[in-house]
Amino acid sequence: MKTKYQHEQVMDIMERNGGFATLGFLYKNVDVSDWKTITPFKSINRIVQDDRFFFRIKPGLWALKSHKEKILKEFNILGEREENVKEFNHSYYQGLIVEIGNLKGFQTFVPNQDKNRLFLNKKLLQVASLENIHEFTYASIVKKASTIDVIWFNERKMPSNFFEVELTTDMYNSFIKFGELKDFHVGFYIVSDLARKREYESKLESNVFQEIKSRIKFMNFDELSKLHTNSHKYFQTNLLI
Repeated sequence: MKTKYQHEQVMDIMERNGGFATLGFLYKNVDVSDWKTITPFKSINRIVQDDRFFFRIKPGLWALKSHKEKILKEFNILGEREENVKEFNHSYYQGLIVEIGNLKGFQTFVPNQDKNRLFLNKKLLQVASLENIHEFTYASIVKKASTIDVIWFNERKMPSNFFEVELTTDMYNSFIKFGELKDFHVGFYIVSDLARKREYESKLESNVFQEIKSRIKFMNFDELSKLHTNSHKYFQTNLLI
């Protein structure tokens, strides 16, 4: 049997996954053992950028060009209706954060109101490892924490990192949530478009947030996508820390 070209092997994996895949998914599932290259992941990156066969949906998410209309319709973003795109984007970035946390060995949680939203072809509840939030402190604080977009918990069932995905809503509300959790030794992350970083910096200058200002980090969507991709790469090569 004739060996398939590398791009055909990538296309086959996408086809089996419904016509789309994250780079991380491709790293995990494309058999590169006979590719005769020391940089197979770079080869996959190069292949998906060939616009004869593939198109980019979002950072880190690629699909078969032959399936474009079908996939955009399936994701309910055909025609780019603003509300549909917003919902898709929010759950997509939530899902990336959850998958990264899973790979790093954390227990992952998403709010009850988001559990039935789709991360690609799965509900977020199927991706997150926790059905219920850990009762890590007073009930009133746990209740507030339970509305945060993604939480990573460590092996002691204590929160390690809190993530808020900000598309168009006011970041001020996320800062308020983080302020309620300032007594815990955790990381706080705002995940948003790079174009909103100036807004993030401006609002964080408020005197109200001076106590936690240095603990809050900004991550743009491209950075999140690269972290997701690299987490899969390191996991595949046993280098994940």
